[in-house]
Amino acid sequence: MAIASEKTAPVAVIIGSDSDLSVMQSCVDQLREFGIEPTVRILSAHRTPQAAAEFAQTAEARGVRVIIAAAGMAAHLAGAMAAWTTLPVIGVPLTSEGGLAGLDALLSTVQMPPGVPVATVAIGKAGAKNAALLAVQILALADAALRDKLLQFRKRQEQRVREKDAGLA
Repeated sequence: MAIASEKTAPVAVIIGSDSDLSVMQSCVDQLREFGIEPTVRILSAHRTPQAAAEFAQTAEARGVRVIIAAAGMAAHLAGAMAAWTTLPVIGVPLTSEGGLAGLDALLSTVQMPPGVPVATVAIGKAGAKNAALLAVQILALADAALRDKLLQFRKRQEQRVREKDAGLA
């Protein structure tokens, strides 16, 4: 997974550990499908708290418009990022070796205190893809070309379902 220039990437994908790269690759791939080359960083709310805070505090000045933060277990990464920026933060809870199949990460990500919102998507790969699509939707509010790509994406999805449905008849 290549790391894009932080000065031009409108989306930052932050992961808590290098073990999360395989799941979050689907997020990066989905963003690339829309022509967005994200910044990808490994930062931890617990192991590198100062670096995570600094990244969040300076992201907007570098052109980041949406932060996607993925972590497992206690999963405080998205909330920690949201505490340091007013940019939209999308949290992706991940499964871990903790034995709770990602439920711990989901609850840690979704249960934010009032005033510090984090948009939360599904656990794992489905959530990673949806985080990318939600970031595209946010960016498309101010980018007509990106909105057109999003509409075409939705039409392709619909067409694939219709084709499979027609094959059952």
